[in-house]
Amino acid sequence: MHLLMPARWIKLTLVLLLLLIGAGSYIYNQFLIEKIREHESSSVELWAKGIEFSYAPEHEQVSTNLRSAIDILSGIPEVPDSVIVKIRDAELIRSTYDFVQEHLITVDRFQIPAVVVDEHGNFLHYNGVRESDLGPGLIRQFSQIHDPVEIVIEGEHFQQSQLIYYGESQTIQYLRYFPYVQFGLLALLLGIGYMSYRSITRSEQSNLWVGMAKETAHQLGTPISSLYGWIQLLHEKVEDRSESGKIVAEIENDVSRLRDIAERFNKIGSDPELHVMRLEPIIDQVIQYMENRLPRLGKQVDVRKSVDADIEVKLNPELFHWALENLIKNAMDAIRENSDSAYLAIHASRTDHEVHIDIEDSGAGIERKNIGEVFKPGFSTKSRGWGLGLSLTRRIIEDYHKGTIQILYSEPKKGTRIRISLKSSL
Repeated sequence: MHLLMPARWIKLTLVLLLLLIGAGSYIYNQFLIEKIREHESSSVELWAKGIEFSYAPEHEQVSTNLRSAIDILSGIPEVPDSVIVKIRDAELIRSTYDFVQEHLITVDRFQIPAVVVDEHGNFLHYNGVRESDLGPGLIRQFSQIHDPVEIVIEGEHFQQSQLIYYGESQTIQYLRYFPYVQFGLLALLLGIGYMSYRSITRSEQSNLWVGMAKETAHQLGTPISSLYGWIQLLHEKVEDRSESGKIVAEIENDVSRLRDIAERFNKIGSDPELHVMRLEPIIDQVIQYMENRLPRLGKQVDVRKSVDADIEVKLNPELFHWALENLIKNAMDAIRENSDSAYLAIHASRTDHEVHIDIEDSGAGIERKNIGEVFKPGFSTKSRGWGLGLSLTRRIIEDYHKGTIQILYSEPKKGTRIRISLKSSL
């Protein structure tokens, strides 16, 4: 049974929302860029017309004629100075053309990198580019962005063609990066929102789990106490060495087992007391208890144990016992599903700062796509599983013992190896 968690739908919804916002932002950004490109193209065409206007031959001819008239009239005494002044003022109209060329067109009114070249590729004017960048490479770069604008300068005895090559302003360049910045910020905000939601959800699930665990322990407490009373009565009625006495002893063991289980549930949600203990006896207890279940597998299982006798760790024996039981039980279930040779191995070793406990089996293994899911609540490959055992195990190891648990190796039909890592008490 593989339950699809609601968080996945929320994650998918957030990703789709992010993509839609990002796509909308990108499309609108491209629209703005295109509008600015059209405006810049119009500006360059205006620059071209300004250059053509500035070099129109009739303007220069008018200035020449006016200057000649001033020279002639200046040599005639009868001509009043006021006439000469008026003619000189008329000649100064030429400065208006220079103003159009120099102050409205060619200088940095338009922050558009552009160059003007003649028919032979010689650079005549440039705007918004460094002189050191002038060269054929710059022309090729600009021609890939825009088609050049042609300027035709005509005189009485000549005609010259010039071309304006231009690129994109910094405004457009900044706008091209804006969607990526916006997308990154949106992703960050949505990520923070999703992590906050997960944190709240986990807290709610944790509180629900703790409440259920404590309620279970409370409900088990009354019938267990009652069973102990009946067992005492049975002990008084039968002899310990008789067959009935042995049965009563086994019943007492099972009731003690139920009491331990109730105690485990009661510890969920509380800060368990951790004690420095030898690891090997706890592993031996788990193996001894679980070996009684091995004949039910219908096959011979080779149980291997390799534990350094002097390893000591700080742990809660009841909860840690429970975690190991869950791992070994899952290993036994996996062995049952695999028809090949069966073995179960527990290996414990110590490094400078950590103790590693490896549980390895020759079971059915875990598919690669499920490796990241096995410790999540609700995930199970069993038809009748609730998917809580490994989730509880991870909580016992990571939350209560401040350790880690991970799948070191798993391959279908070959087996699985899971490692628990705890801080060494040395």
